[in-house]
Amino acid sequence: MTDRYRSAWLDEDVDSLTELAARFFAKEVVPHLDRFDEQQRVDRELWTKAGELGLLCCSVPEEYGGGGGTLAHDIAVLGEQVRATDTGLGLIVHSGMVAHYLLAYGTEEQKHRWLPGMASGELVGAIAMTEPGAGSDLKNMSTRAVRDGDHYVVTGSKTFISNGGTADLVIVAAKTDPAAGAQGISLLVLETAGAAGFQRGRVLKKIGMHAQDTSELFFDDVRIPVGRLLGKEGGGFAMLMQQLAQERLLLGVVAVAAMERALAEAIAYTKERRAFGGPLFDLQHVRFELAECATLVHAARVFVDSAIERHLRGELDTATASMAKWWLTDTQCQVIDRCLQLFGGNGYMRELPIARLYADARGQKIYGGANEIMKELIARSL
Repeated sequence: MTDRYRSAWLDEDVDSLTELAARFFAKEVVPHLDRFDEQQRVDRELWTKAGELGLLCCSVPEEYGGGGGTLAHDIAVLGEQVRATDTGLGLIVHSGMVAHYLLAYGTEEQKHRWLPGMASGELVGAIAMTEPGAGSDLKNMSTRAVRDGDHYVVTGSKTFISNGGTADLVIVAAKTDPAAGAQGISLLVLETAGAAGFQRGRVLKKIGMHAQDTSELFFDDVRIPVGRLLGKEGGGFAMLMQQLAQERLLLGVVAVAAMERALAEAIAYTKERRAFGGPLFDLQHVRFELAECATLVHAARVFVDSAIERHLRGELDTATASMAKWWLTDTQCQVIDRCLQLFGGNGYMRELPIARLYADARGQKIYGGANEIMKELIARSL
């Protein structure tokens, strides 16, 4: 193993937060993973517990109730969540996406209204882009927002919405000018409590990520005050494109942390499991498989670290973020599959972390922009 390697973006403050996050997930989450899977969501109070410890919205400035750190702090927390094999606490969406949309495009009134509650866990955030007929092609969305006095009236539906089952705050992408194409999309912030015409559909049953409350959302003439428009009317598509680079980086972070956990599990198992007169690790084929996986994992770590450092400097471009998303998630699925194979039949049992990692990995190649779309974006930059 390349134990001497240390990510350059780590410092003492990030290290301390990493240790705190590891203790939180070990105590508050890991003992309840099966129950969270069965109920298809984490306990609501888990959000406020995380907020009390400063594990939410770490990169939000202190003046808005956040941790006052950088995205490196949020990445550290996310990495420990993945290593704990938890997918239920929707940190990427809550801390990594919604909070940053509000920071980048919200008014001062909007920031002060919503960010402190998100940092404390009293408000759970979601973003509603995908529709039954519009996934990677966001310009094809059909949800409408029609101006009526000092409100927008929103009609339509969304699906595959992470945190959708519990969200108190939803950024809704809708067409305010259907004739304007991408320039007709706007972002509106819905406070779900008591919102007439807003309904949550079923929590969707997925191959993996069972504790993540991925839901359908329905809007039947939902009235959203004009003051909750995010940015300018018609500017939604540009905002989505600008923020997707960060989301794709975070998906790469998840991929690498999951690979690292899978490799560690496989090494420990093959050194302990005995077959053919000795530990599995003594078999050349097993050692070579692990050597190849270790090389891929190390290359992935160096790649994602480079992307993190560029992002922290404000230099991560769309093409590189797309490269990170497709290659790291694709490699995640390959490495975890190879690691699982070394467990034999035990690897197919969900009570082992390797099985959970395997099932949870597959969605990574789809959401945040399918990997085929990532290759198209890369090709356009060549």
